[in-house]
Amino acid sequence: MGVVASLPPAALPGETPVRVDDAEDALSTLVTLVGADLEACNRAIIARMDSPVALIPQLAAHIVAAGGKRLRPLLTLAAARMCGYQGARHVHLAACVEFIHTATLLHDDVVDESLLRRGLASANAVFGNKASVLVGDFLFARSFQLMVEDGSLKVLDILSRAAATIAEGEVLQLVIQNDLSTSEDQYLDVIKGKTAALFAAACQVGAVVSDRPAEEEQALAEYGMNLGIAFQLVDDALDYAADQQTLGKTVGDDFREGKITLPVLTAFAAGDVAGQAFWRRTIEASEQTDADLDEAMRLIERHDGIAVTLARATEFAANAKRSLTVFADSPLRRCLAAVADFTVSRAR
Repeated sequence: MGVVASLPPAALPGETPVRVDDAEDALSTLVTLVGADLEACNRAIIARMDSPVALIPQLAAHIVAAGGKRLRPLLTLAAARMCGYQGARHVHLAACVEFIHTATLLHDDVVDESLLRRGLASANAVFGNKASVLVGDFLFARSFQLMVEDGSLKVLDILSRAAATIAEGEVLQLVIQNDLSTSEDQYLDVIKGKTAALFAAACQVGAVVSDRPAEEEQALAEYGMNLGIAFQLVDDALDYAADQQTLGKTVGDDFREGKITLPVLTAFAAGDVAGQAFWRRTIEASEQTDADLDEAMRLIERHDGIAVTLARATEFAANAKRSLTVFADSPLRRCLAAVADFTVSRAR
């Protein structure tokens, strides 16, 4: 299942729409618009990964080399430039955001016992769990060094709160794991914590370094939060609807780990007695056979679990785009709106 061939114009009221001929164009255009800043950010990332302990840069380079679109640091760079910022603080803060993200990936793969990350062997599969956890700690420490060097207590507050919220979201996900009585609101709380909080912080600090009014700062935080929720909803749908190459990790990981996601909640709520018994056995009791993933995907398709999840993602992407209306029309604003469309298009 690939991306769509085209997206509708990412127009907002009062502006000329951006035409994107392919879903990936939203990100490639964003990279072009902040290209020099992104190059500087990448140099900062490489420099701060350095350590006399050779395993640290070796392992960190492994996960960085695995690819990824640098979406979160791109958001920081784009938000700052959209707000008219002309300095360099946003470059190191974008690197800080990427370190927080990478550290959480290293820890998550250990917790989830994942063997793939972005289609390649995960760091824990190559270097072991202990090294992955410790290098994740190193990257967290580097991120806080960058925050302190920035010198803004407000930036430190935003990013440190985001780091704490990510951990809370991961713990909450662990608490509700295997629990089919979880409500959609509880599920969304997990998403807001483990994923969307960093999107929101990444965008918000762009306004902070630009010394923009509170209204614009809040608008960027809301854009990031809604974008992050849409992003994770699509990821959760893809775990039951994508091939492994598209997903970049092992298909069905969420199912095997008993994670509670909206496709599962939708299928469980709509299921008959036999269907609900299936979910109780496989998710709540963690009793699974090799054939169960196919059955799970069949039940999710039967009860429109993917369609429901993508519809919710589309709603949050639309909310993200609406948050940008406080800003004047500009190529960056239009591109950020297109990024919201791209986020949902990954599953089409």
